Amino acid sequence: MRIGLFATCLGDTLFPEAVKSTAVLLARLGHEVVFPPGQTCCGQMHINTGYQREPVPLVRNFAEQFGDSSIDAVVMPSGSCAGSVRHQHGLVAERYGDAALRAGVATVKAKTYELSEFLVDVLDATDVGAYFPHRVTYHPTCHSLRMLKVGDKPLRLLRAVDSIDLVELPEADACCGFGGTFALKNADTSTAMLQDKMSNIATTGAAVCTAGDSSCLMHIGGGLSRTESGTRTLHLAQILSATRTSPHVLTEAAR
Repeated sequence: MRIGLFATCLGDTLFPEAVKSTAVLLARLGHEVVFPPGQTCCGQMHINTGYQREPVPLVRNFAEQFGDSSIDAVVMPSGSCAGSVRHQHGLVAERYGDAALRAGVATVKAKTYELSEFLVDVLDATDVGAYFPHRVTYHPTCHSLRMLKVGDKPLRLLRAVDSIDLVELPEADACCGFGGTFALKNADTSTAMLQDKMSNIATTGAAVCTAGDSSCLMHIGGGLSRTESGTRTLHLAQILSATRTSPHVLTEAAR
């Protein structure tokens, strides 16, 4: 397949290794990965904050960048961005767009996937040849769990990883407290939710907490670092891209 890779804003600016790992993984599985250079923000942060007219240019650009018929699928290491493309772009186009935008959005929506659902649902793959000899716990992010409904697909991928010690996270489906601008507008509530999440992570004894969204990992990782927990965060793509011949070397976590 010819796959269009969407980096996302956080991937582009703060977590490029998650994007690179997605490309490495998909290429290792035998697919051509292309990176449309004109891609920008998908507009999710505007829409989630209540500004639905303002991201029309971003939604239009996304549809133009990835609407090329030679691109068989659009894949991104983010459940929240995939959820925006699949569920919010149509709303924006319907309310504030024109016929061309609505058609473009519909075309791209039909071939857009978060990484884990693409691997499991489209490629029918759970064992992707990964190797990660560490204790890991998985946090299911809100948008992937509730908007995309990826279910246990990330866990099925993780269970197939060679030498992994996968430990169930207590109260896994509880929000980590990030929620984009929610963490700014409701800082005390966000901090309390984060504390609960970190306490649950601590009970697992995991060296790594993984998830499918860099935004949640940024929030959780910041808290774990500040408390010197010794647990680090790592995107799901980085675990799945690691192999015996090219293993991921964990950096020392703050203590």
